[in-house]
Amino acid sequence: MPFLRLTLQPDPGSEVCSRLASQLTQLMATKLGKKAELTSVLVEAPASALWTIGSAGSAKTAMLEVSITEGTNNAVEKSDFIAAAHRLLCDELPGLEPIAYVILKEVPAENWGYDGQTQAARRIGKT
Repeated sequence: MPFLRLTLQPDPGSEVCSRLASQLTQLMATKLGKKAELTSVLVEAPASALWTIGSAGSAKTAMLEVSITEGTNNAVEKSDFIAAAHRLLCDELPGLEPIAYVILKEVPAENWGYDGQTQAARRIGKT
């Protein structure tokens, strides 16, 4: 049940945002073995955002924050995902600043869930 939040500056338009959401969902499935049907993606491009790099305004940048359940992926899988996600961002957002982040956050299974049930409870089959 991964959750992805992609923040973009500037807004590349709804077509690019939709394509990124779809491709990120597929990356989660292929690189981290997550179920696409349980992957949630939020793409944001706040109109009034001021994003600086080295205190200078940025022409085009992005930050992808991904929450996954702790211990469900190894270091190689996570590294491969980060590399593939960065390539995808560069491909879809020509001229992307080199300082574009991909962050994987591992959340303990007992600290998150969906449909009223933690991931820890799902692991042991409790409702």
